[in-house]
Amino acid sequence: MIGAGNMGGGIAAQFANAGIAVDLLDRAGPDEARNAHAEKGLAQQIARQAFMGETPISLVRVGNTEDHLDRVAEADWIVEVILEDLDLKRALYERIESLGKPGAIVSSNTSTILRERLIEGRSAAFQDHFLISHFFNPPRRMALLELIGGDDRAAFERAAQIGRKALGKTVIECRDTPGFIANRLGCTWLSVAVVEALRLGLTVEEADAVHMAFGVPRTGVFGLLDLIGLDVVKPIWGSLMAALPETDAINAFDLPGQGVITDLVAAGRFGRKSRAGFYRKSESGGMEALDLVTGDYRAHSGFAQKDLPGGGRDLDLLLKDDSDLGAYARAVLAQVVGYALTHAGEIAPSLKETDLGMELGYAWRAGPVALWRGLSPEAQARLRAEMPQGVPFEALAAPVMQSGGADRLSRAQASGTPLAQNASAALWDLGDDVICLDIQSKMHALGPEVFDILEEGVTRLNGAARGMIVGNHNPRVFSVGADLSQMVAWIEGGKWEAIEAFITRGQSVLAALRAADAPSVAAMRGLALGGGCELAMHCTGTVAHAETRIGLPEHLVGLVPGWGGCRRLLDRAREEAAGEADLSERIVTAFHAATLEAPAGSAREAGDLALLDPPQPVVMHEGDVFDAALAHLDTLTPGHAQGPVTLRLDRQAMLDRLVSERETARAEGRITPNAFALQSRIAEIFAAGGAGMSDDDLATFECEAFMALAATPETLARIGHMLRTSKPLRI
Repeated sequence: MIGAGNMGGGIAAQFANAGIAVDLLDRAGPDEARNAHAEKGLAQQIARQAFMGETPISLVRVGNTEDHLDRVAEADWIVEVILEDLDLKRALYERIESLGKPGAIVSSNTSTILRERLIEGRSAAFQDHFLISHFFNPPRRMALLELIGGDDRAAFERAAQIGRKALGKTVIECRDTPGFIANRLGCTWLSVAVVEALRLGLTVEEADAVHMAFGVPRTGVFGLLDLIGLDVVKPIWGSLMAALPETDAINAFDLPGQGVITDLVAAGRFGRKSRAGFYRKSESGGMEALDLVTGDYRAHSGFAQKDLPGGGRDLDLLLKDDSDLGAYARAVLAQVVGYALTHAGEIAPSLKETDLGMELGYAWRAGPVALWRGLSPEAQARLRAEMPQGVPFEALAAPVMQSGGADRLSRAQASGTPLAQNASAALWDLGDDVICLDIQSKMHALGPEVFDILEEGVTRLNGAARGMIVGNHNPRVFSVGADLSQMVAWIEGGKWEAIEAFITRGQSVLAALRAADAPSVAAMRGLALGGGCELAMHCTGTVAHAETRIGLPEHLVGLVPGWGGCRRLLDRAREEAAGEADLSERIVTAFHAATLEAPAGSAREAGDLALLDPPQPVVMHEGDVFDAALAHLDTLTPGHAQGPVTLRLDRQAMLDRLVSERETARAEGRITPNAFALQSRIAEIFAAGGAGMSDDDLATFECEAFMALAATPETLARIGHMLRTSKPLRI
């Protein structure tokens, strides 16, 4: 990685997250600190949490381009991320060509310079293996990777495979044109949106609300420009505008030339980086918005998507509206859809890539062509009347290209009736004697109806089924655990027997899953919290997306893990300590995992904490999780054989050790007395398990602790606060 700035460092971190060793080089510093620039870049990525834990950081070796450029001879892929200066890049490529090994991919992360210009003067072999690999910021979080290659497809296909499988990116092929796909469309959209808002006299709040109705994130347009930084509008837009014809829409809608942009930049109001742009916070903490007419700040009007015609949920209704809001929606969408259709053949292999560019590069819920296809004929007719002349609507006649085939769960859901179903879950036949538990409750929470379907699944695992996948198509949530709303209702109604029955039933059905005759695999994406984490722990195996957030946050709502989370952590502690003389260090790590203040930051970090079994697969692209889970199922044998407990600790000594550090935290004010009491109850479970208490007796012990805590007013307050705010209550 040559260039250790924000993008170069971030790309390096993502390669390291994939387990790939990286050399991170930047220009040489002073004699006493030759690697200072690269070291600073690495430190910035650590601070920004670009790494998935500590292990990937160790895979990055820093250096500088004067002393260490010969390291490119060891590299399979060399990525250039230096200043957008054509002469500097060409000079660097000349040096790389003389040092790099044959067949190595060389690519640039440029967003403005064409590939054909970058490779002028280089050998045919260099040109064949040279790509543009345009990542989006931040590289760990943004799913899009735009690739531009030459006539030789080998390097392109290799990079595309690495991009998806190793880096977790959705790769789209682009033509070698200015701005490629996402920025060509995205920058034009932002230009149109600002200029039309000014023309029609909308406020920034109104314009942003209209875009939320399009399916754009809550930042809208003006909030997004604040996030990008108004100081980069002139260089980024200016470069793209200069590279495109004067007749192109991005030049007709001249964003850098708008007085409101130049005035804000002149005043040092660049957006979020300067804490003032189109929006800012007042001294009292309230949100303010820029008045586009006067240039002064005023209190935010409160206007939001819900204030649009149809509550902002019916795009057809908004486009039919005769107010300035409807006129603005039509003006922007007509230009953006028309632009996408007009230039799709120039910038992309198909309309699919144009939509993906906006969906993944700018987080639109649906790209402009998909938005158009979803409109009524009447709404389409109104937009067509406002579009520029010559839009090639015949391009819409091409079949819609799908991004690969549907997975087996999608096919099962589309083909017929589930094996079992209620309001909260379904059991599907995936074919080949494999079944799937699909939790369908809100946030995939676990309740009695989910257990009904899970029990049916276990029955089939003990019968004709050869395996079960536990998973769904929600990329944001695997399961958040027990239904806390139901728990509150039971507590407030004094339904203590119902709570105890719910906990013991969960223990029973998860134990049955763990002991089933056929294996199960949890296909995990998004959040896996509390009971959701425990459900995965009781499956034979797991396949997790790398960005899965996993944790046991029960203590944050005043409870202890009730369905075996601590017991499974104890099992893994014993397995890891096999052959060691002292189990206590493993127990301490397990206790820490059960008392985290936040979920593990990634699947690999969860593996380090034994919240996931470390040998289980981690998948970088979330779209590959389900198929990987099916493949993993074929490698597993059922059951979890519990060997004899050969390592036993002194129960009181273990408890004293676990509690002592929390006593320090309480004395220093880092945790409250109530939090100390909660974590001490969890410590009691680990101390008992470390002393050799049987699994059945530990299950009874954890249930007793759960019931005792559920009866306290502090726990009811904690659960209620979490339900209202999604944040823990500090009491």
